[in-house]
This record gives sequence, structure tokens and C-alpha cells, in this order.
Amino acid sequence: MDAMQAQQGNGGTSPRQSSCIVNGPIIVGAGPSGLAVAATLRRHSVPFTILERSDGIADLWTNRTYGRLRLHLPKVFCELPHVRFPPEFPTYPSKREFLRYLHSYTAHFSISPLFGRTVTRARFDEATSMWRVTAAADGGEVTEYVSKWLVVASGENAEAVVPRVKGRERFAGEVLHSSEYKSGERFKGKRVLVVGCGNSGMEMCLDLCEHGAIPFMSVRSGVHVLPREMLGSSTFGIAMKLLRWLPVKLVDRFLLIVARMILGDTEKYGLKRPKLGPLEIKEVTGKSPVLDVGAWSFIKSGDIKVVAEVESLGCNGARFVDGNEMALDAVIFATGYRSNVPSWLQDDGFFTEDGKPKARCPSNWRGPNGLYCVGFSGRGLLGAGADALRAAADIAGSWQEEETVAAGAEAATISPV
Repeated sequence: MDAMQAQQGNGGTSPRQSSCIVNGPIIVGAGPSGLAVAATLRRHSVPFTILERSDGIADLWTNRTYGRLRLHLPKVFCELPHVRFPPEFPTYPSKREFLRYLHSYTAHFSISPLFGRTVTRARFDEATSMWRVTAAADGGEVTEYVSKWLVVASGENAEAVVPRVKGRERFAGEVLHSSEYKSGERFKGKRVLVVGCGNSGMEMCLDLCEHGAIPFMSVRSGVHVLPREMLGSSTFGIAMKLLRWLPVKLVDRFLLIVARMILGDTEKYGLKRPKLGPLEIKEVTGKSPVLDVGAWSFIKSGDIKVVAEVESLGCNGARFVDGNEMALDAVIFATGYRSNVPSWLQDDGFFTEDGKPKARCPSNWRGPNGLYCVGFSGRGLLGAGADALRAAADIAGSWQEEETVAAGAEAATISPV
């Protein structure tokens, strides 16, 4: 990384600004996606610079997930490229075990991100055919990093999504997003409404139950609940095998038949299934089915009560769209996350307004002018790993060509006449 220029603001009141050329690609984000790209580039002997806004790797997993979280898929489907999980790890590693794996992965490939660097702008400079990425450090210094390649690995879950609910400001109880939830222990004996019925919402309801709270789960639309395992194997693993030979609709039909045999009729308890099957709806909308880790038995027993969509909040509780009202002590929004790419990347339309590539998988990992994105396929860690391999290989080919040309030019200038 070579410094180009530095300038001090007038009177020393403006943040100090500098600019530097990066040898190799700039990677935005030090989560699993960014680490996977960096590791693969390291294997190709390509240098890189990672810019990460937090103070460590895997910020989402480290700071914005609850304590009981485990990988919802078997570890074989969650490994990053080139390194397997330790054999002693369970089939579904815990949050702590997954973070241990990521830190070991980072050390193994000697990955050293630049922490505390929040990217505020990235644009392609047509005049120089270079990407200019502006990042603000925690201390106030602003740096423009310049490279021929930019890898967007900030992820689909960069910012919490909190819906606007009428009357929220009047509610006297606690309101938080799932990213702030750690454990149900402090909610013992309290009536807690969880808004959202995805994997996180269901698992937080389970955690609240096990800590003596009284959880209610607000459901706005249909949801597919599947057993995490069926017929002695993981549901996801079975689906992946069947998709090699059968169309999606037929695999969906099989999964739903077996799920009904194991779980019973979910609609009877307020969880209506969508018209599209679980795999088809994932393909079309990106919405994952819920893989049950224990909450379903509490729903059937009535310990977790399913309620309608929230219409508004009042001083002491909530009113629902079906007209019912309920007193509450706390509301937790398990309403997911979104990409923040549109807020800083100027890309001439490669990304949509909601921060996802316009191109469909598997061709959405590469954009124009040396732009790459990793971890935006909607296919979890498995998809991020595949994106990383493709992006790193493509960058390596281009980088090696650049190095060969540069070496030839240098040799020509020092050759004797």
C-alpha cells in the first residue's frame, strides 16, 4: 500500500485526509464472506486490503446474535473454502464454536483487516480505471483507498430492519431488535411479544420459554416450518441430494409430506403455509423456511402463543389487526436485516435499491470494471464460499497479468543498450 498524498484541514479542525494506492483488491467487510475471499486470494499469492467498520472479525456473529444460537445447517454446509471444521465439533456448532473456527481461519491465512474503517463512498474513476474507496477511521482520519478491484463483502445483514409501528413512542415497556437480544433470562415472568416468525423469531421464543417468560409470536404472512432432521438425516442435506435428480416442485412436495407426518398440521396452530413450496419460495424471494430446533413443541403445548400482525402499540400493550388487544412488558422485533451497499457504493445500477445484485445466481458475483460481490446470493455460507472462490480466481488471473506486464516493462527499462 503506497501513500500518494496527505493533507491537513484548515486550522487543524477538519479530519486529516490521505490517499493510497492498494496493491491488489480492496475488500469491504471482514465477516465470513470477506474472510473467504481473502483466504482464497492468499492461496493465489495475491495481496489484498480488508476494510472493516467494527473492531473485529464477524461483527454480526460476535456482537449482534443471541447466546444460544447454533448453525441451523450441518457444519459440512457451513465451512469456508480450504478449511474444514474440527472433527470434534458437533453437527450443529454453537455460536462460540463457529467464532472459534473463524478466528482460527483468520490466523491460518494471516489475514489482518484494517478495523474501525467505515466505508462512506466507493466510485469507479473512468479516467484512471481505478476504484476510489473512501473510509473514515474511528479517530476521524479519512483515507481514500485506490485499486483496480473492489470486492463488496459487507453482506446481506449489515443493518437491522425495524418496521414503523403506530404508537411505538407511547409504549411504556422495552422495545428492542433481535440484534440486541442476548438471553431470555432477564425477561423471566414477563409478557414478551416477538414480531416475526423466521428462524430467529422462533428460536428467541423458545429461549424465552426456557427462561420462564411468557412469549407471544406475531405472524404477518405464511411460513414454512420444517423439522431440522427427517429420516435420520438433515432436512437440508436430503433436499440438496434430491435436487440433483428431481425438480424443485417435486422435492418441495416430498418435504411437506414428511414435515406433516412429523410436525402435524401447522395451520391448526396459526402458522399458515405459503402457496409456494419451501425451496421454491427461497429461490423466488430469498425467504428461508424455519428449521425447528424445539419451538414447535411449545407452540403445540400453548406455551408459545401465535398472534396476528401488530396494528399498533399503546401505553401498556399492543392491538392486532384481528381486533384483539394484549398487555405486554416488552416487544422484540425479529424482523431481520438488510444490505447497506446503496448508501456508499456508486455502481451505475449493478445493485438494486435494496442492496442486492440485479443479476441472478450463479452469475451475480461479478460486476463491471473490476467490481465483485460475495455473500449476496441468498444461499448462506455455502453460497458465500462459492462466490469467494470464483471472485478470487478471477481477480488472481487479472492481477497476475498486471504483474507480468509490469515486470516486462521494468526489465525493458534496465536492459543494457
